[in-house]
Amino acid sequence: MREEEELKQRVLLVGVDTGEEEDFTASMQELASLAEACNMEVVGIITQKMERINKALYIGTGKVEEAKQFARDVEAQVAVFDNTLSPSQMRNLQQELDMPVIDRTNLILDIFSSRARTREAKLQVETARLQYMLPRLVGLHDALGRQGGASGSLSNKGAGEKKLELDRRKIEHRISELKKELEEVSSQRLTQRKKRVKSAVPRVSLVGYTNAGKSTIMNRLVDLYIKDDSKKVLEKDMLFATLETSVRMIDVGDKKPFYLADTVGFIHKLPHDLIKAFRSTLEEVREADLLLHVIDVSDPDHRQHMKVTEETLRELGAGAIPMIYVYNKADLCLDEQGERKFPEEVLPMVSQERIYMSAGNGQGLEELTGLITKRLYAANSTEKFLIPYDKGGVLSDLLQNGSVISQEYTESGVCLVINCKPREKEKYKSYLMDES
Repeated sequence: MREEEELKQRVLLVGVDTGEEEDFTASMQELASLAEACNMEVVGIITQKMERINKALYIGTGKVEEAKQFARDVEAQVAVFDNTLSPSQMRNLQQELDMPVIDRTNLILDIFSSRARTREAKLQVETARLQYMLPRLVGLHDALGRQGGASGSLSNKGAGEKKLELDRRKIEHRISELKKELEEVSSQRLTQRKKRVKSAVPRVSLVGYTNAGKSTIMNRLVDLYIKDDSKKVLEKDMLFATLETSVRMIDVGDKKPFYLADTVGFIHKLPHDLIKAFRSTLEEVREADLLLHVIDVSDPDHRQHMKVTEETLRELGAGAIPMIYVYNKADLCLDEQGERKFPEEVLPMVSQERIYMSAGNGQGLEELTGLITKRLYAANSTEKFLIPYDKGGVLSDLLQNGSVISQEYTESGVCLVINCKPREKEKYKSYLMDES
């Protein structure tokens, strides 16, 4: 244990409060959690209130001197800033502070890099990291000479400039390679998704802030309805434990199955390059019929976390998808007197399109699946169609978009009893059979 502590980097956190964030203190606390997730030890925090960010140094010149002295006093090895720094800001700060400087984006990229397990996740993280590095190459080779001639040819440039351009070309080439590999993996995922669409089984996606309990809900539903431990996903009390999208078929009976997807969690100031890199993975969210917005209701900042999640969903083009709010960890929620806000005997609490539950101890799972199936299948109806044999396209469409109960071949055509959506019923109403 002592050896692990000795291996941890000692870091100084630095943040600027411009008044734009609803809760700057919570943002700094989250930065500390991110640092700890990177096996770092937070030894100090420096903050400053400013109307606007210093374009050259991010913080004020006086605060730079204060941070430099403070870092020496607490023996900090790295300065971590609570925002994305521009290439010039990072270069200037490293020179002024005389120590390595990283920003929030770099920190999140490090976490993603250490958590990635599948080939797709590793490719996505490496793509995002290289895209982040590309504009920050300037200044990384200050130790090399930069004597250049009058012409713009590479042969007349100094060692530093040549090294810089070579590195840039290597990175651009590698990004191009990674994008091709990701396209291949993405096409495989698209094929799998098309198979799920063809089955006409509704799709549900778990979304929410990181560490809200999405994977726990997935695993408890696997326990309840699949009963196969090999179908479980990684479940751990840590930031970004899950980076890969996992899809499981949940069959609650009564011919009301649905696909459930567990997705990567969101976070405040999630790097844009990461969102772009993980866009193919997050297609499961965009294609969902229903979203389960999982919220850690025991977290004092859960309302801000909800806002971040909804903003990210809008950015992904998934803001209009129907949603159920799943207030998880309700058993840990305390009132102002420090007492349990939701005693065990009152959980779960179901109210219209929301549920207060505790996936950790199994409270509310059946009620949750009841909400899901009610929402997914409420508008569906069981209909009987007679499809002439020369209308194969109609039959194919109904089979693809409905849940077949029975299928019989008669002299007049295919007699199909199917649970279908209102859209299919209206579209093919001329083929409906009169029940009388």
